[in-house]
Amino acid sequence: MTPDDERFLLRAIELANEARAGGNPPFGSLLVGPDGDVLAEDRNTSVTESDITAHPELKLARWAGRELDPATAAGTTMYTSCQPCGMCMGAIERSFLGRVVYALSTEQLTALKPPAAAPGVRLEGPASPEQGRVPVEGYYTSASQP
Repeated sequence: MTPDDERFLLRAIELANEARAGGNPPFGSLLVGPDGDVLAEDRNTSVTESDITAHPELKLARWAGRELDPATAAGTTMYTSCQPCGMCMGAIERSFLGRVVYALSTEQLTALKPPAAAPGVRLEGPASPEQGRVPVEGYYTSASQP
C-alpha cells in the first residue's frame, strides 16, 4: 500500500462514519481516477432511501458505467471501507473498474455482526436450459451488445 492508498482508504472509512451518523449502515467508498484525482464518492443510504441496493460500491460502479469509457475505468481504483458484497462485485466487474482496495474483509465484517435472521434463498435450476438459451445465444458474440 502506498501513502495515497492509505489516505484514500481513510477517506472511505470517514464516509462510512458519515453513513452511520446519518442513520445508515456504516459503509463508504470513493473512486479515484488514473491520475490520482477523486472522481466520485458515496456512502451507504439503504435505510434513508429505503433501497436495499443503495450500497456505495454499487452506486459508484453504476456512475462509472455511465460516465467513464472502459479504458479510463480500467485505470481507476475504488477504495471502500469493507470488501464489496456479491451484488456490488458484479457491478464493479461490469463497469470495468481496475482495482478495489478495502479496509475490512467480509470475514472480519461477519465477525462483527449478529447472525443473519433472514432464511436462505433456495436456488433451483437450470430448469429449462434449451428454451432459456434461445434469447441469449449469439448475444455475447455480436457487435450489437454493450
